Amino acid sequence: MWYFREEIIKTAKSMSIGGLTYNKEVFMDADKLKELGIKPYREVLPDSRYFYNGGYTTDTSGDEVIRTYTKVGKDTDNLTKDLLSLIKSQLTSKLTETDWYYLRKLRTGTDVPSDIQDYSDALYAEYDTKKSEISAMNKISQIKEYENRAHTEVRKVKSYKNNKTIYGPETESTTRHINMVNHWTSNPDEDVDPSFVSLTAD
Repeated sequence: MWYFREEIIKTAKSMSIGGLTYNKEVFMDADKLKELGIKPYREVLPDSRYFYNGGYTTDTSGDEVIRTYTKVGKDTDNLTKDLLSLIKSQLTSKLTETDWYYLRKLRTGTDVPSDIQDYSDALYAEYDTKKSEISAMNKISQIKEYENRAHTEVRKVKSYKNNKTIYGPETESTTRHINMVNHWTSNPDEDVDPSFVSLTAD
């Protein structure tokens, strides 16, 4: 986008300036735009997940025009309500993966495998924890941190020898930022990652 005489130009178009008409191809010529006083334009917007756009200031002093909008915080009750609805739907979705074990038990009396029962119990426990954590939030900063929590992940270094993949014994650590709303216990049918060592909240 561009900016000229308080006008925001979103797409290239013909321009009449100083009695002369320039076709839209002029926007491909940076030097000519600078000569005419047409500047690149961009907007700095608040994170729409947490804020509405408020008033704005427009800085035209540089080679680029920058319009910066102020933040107007969204209602935290509504934000946490949406998160609670999301974790409930996630729990329901994850439980559908193992529901057939419980249906089979009702029909045939076959016991639910202990690992499936443990997984189901873990999901309900995690749901209760998430529900309590989210319900206690009353600040946008708390919600933002919860959706971007820093973790340290430790993994075994992968190498190759005699056409074989070797993991470790050396390890390496990296920082990951994890959305705790979406972070649940792994599915019991998921393959084990041989390089994984640990994932710990900072």
